[in-house]
Amino acid sequence: MTEKSFYYPAGSTARDRYCTYVDPEQAGWGYSSLRVLELAEGEEHQMSTADSEWIVLPLSGSCAVECDDETFELAGRKSVFEGVTDFAYVPRDAQVRISSDTGGRFALTGARCENRLPARYGPDSGVPVELRGAGQMSRQVNNFGAAHVFEADRLIAVEVLTPSGNWSSFPPHKHDEDREGEAELEEIYYFEIGDGGGNPGVGYQRVYPSGPDSDTDVLAEVRSGDVVLIPDGWHGPSMAVPGYDMYYLNVMAGPSPDRAWLICDDPAHAWVRGTWEQQPVDPRLPLYRAPQESTEGR
Repeated sequence: MTEKSFYYPAGSTARDRYCTYVDPEQAGWGYSSLRVLELAEGEEHQMSTADSEWIVLPLSGSCAVECDDETFELAGRKSVFEGVTDFAYVPRDAQVRISSDTGGRFALTGARCENRLPARYGPDSGVPVELRGAGQMSRQVNNFGAAHVFEADRLIAVEVLTPSGNWSSFPPHKHDEDREGEAELEEIYYFEIGDGGGNPGVGYQRVYPSGPDSDTDVLAEVRSGDVVLIPDGWHGPSMAVPGYDMYYLNVMAGPSPDRAWLICDDPAHAWVRGTWEQQPVDPRLPLYRAPQESTEGR
């Protein structure tokens, strides 16, 4: 990785057994990590969590996660577009074994942390699904690892699904300062795009500088497996082109002692939030039935 690269195509960060591998050293920051592990039928993988806490999240397929003398059987799902999934939390300073009888793809969302919390199972029935925005800004958020939902030391992680033709992460927002109403968080976007009737899909992601000390500037065509790093700056929109639904996994962590997702909208576009009350939420949402549903956060 080069020092000022923020967009990485699928496979470009592969390392060892992982088809996606982003750690703080590579990203040039202090906390957030992401790995994507592919296992064939009957395969297993062992890892040390080292100085980070992790959530093992099935993207497709099922697996077993063994840690601290506990085994968590994850039923998983067929794909990110077909259901909420259960997951497992594993703490820092642990040895972990991930195995799959049927094979699959599994995201490991991580954050460097100080405190060692217990290993735990997260049921899919406990994942609140939020419908955020309205009109062509409607999207679905699976808050499996949100700060107000699941206990962790520093890690925050959610999934966002955007129907084809819609814009999400809009209005553009930032979280690159610790101040009243905003928390400093490093963020990773990992994308998967719907196949659009058998054809590989595309989407677009925008990030731009939020001030004189910010130089993150990205306008990327994104495909399944691509990653965008956001150390700072306004980010949004995430654009799902017509015919192709967009999924992205957000991984966030930062230096603030308070684990919270606090954002600031770009003042040039913040007015858009005021239009949501006059528009219905896209009737295509949720893309799949949620164990819990909420419109909190609109």
